[in-house]
Amino acid sequence: MKIAIMSDIHDNIWNLERALQQVQEQEAQALLFLGDFCAPFTLDQLARGFSGPIHAVLGNNDGDPLLLSRIAGEHSQVTLHGHFAELTFEGVKIALNHYPEIARGLAHSRLYDAVFSGHDHQRYQHTLDQTLWANPGEVMGRFSKPSFGLFHTGARSFSHIDIDLSRRVAGQGQ
Repeated sequence: MKIAIMSDIHDNIWNLERALQQVQEQEAQALLFLGDFCAPFTLDQLARGFSGPIHAVLGNNDGDPLLLSRIAGEHSQVTLHGHFAELTFEGVKIALNHYPEIARGLAHSRLYDAVFSGHDHQRYQHTLDQTLWANPGEVMGRFSKPSFGLFHTGARSFSHIDIDLSRRVAGQGQ
């Protein structure tokens, strides 16, 4: 199973649209979001752009969790978990949290096969006590090249995918 992993959109809906096009081309069957939509309309765009299951946790810049919860409720494929999520896909146990400091501890706990975090806008992956811990980087593209991640449950492998900024998106001039 292929799972797209995204973090730190910070309302860059143009990069989000590009990323969702690439997620579709990669044939991801689920999408995990690690926090910092920022405005609730970004969650709505995410949900309209991906029809498979979406599991999301909150970040430090998600200032209206009530409206985010309402928007999540309007999309049957979206589950907004709060600040932590524990999921299982094809027997692979996964933990989600926005903060790397917490995620590192989760990875060291040996309770999960994979742990994903965002927050620091950095792309990395580590193996800690046989647990994959990865950050997909930022969709926003302010501090580094915009990217997302792709996790394969069968191989338990993770890769970073650069968002193709040459793609045209709705609302941008020709």
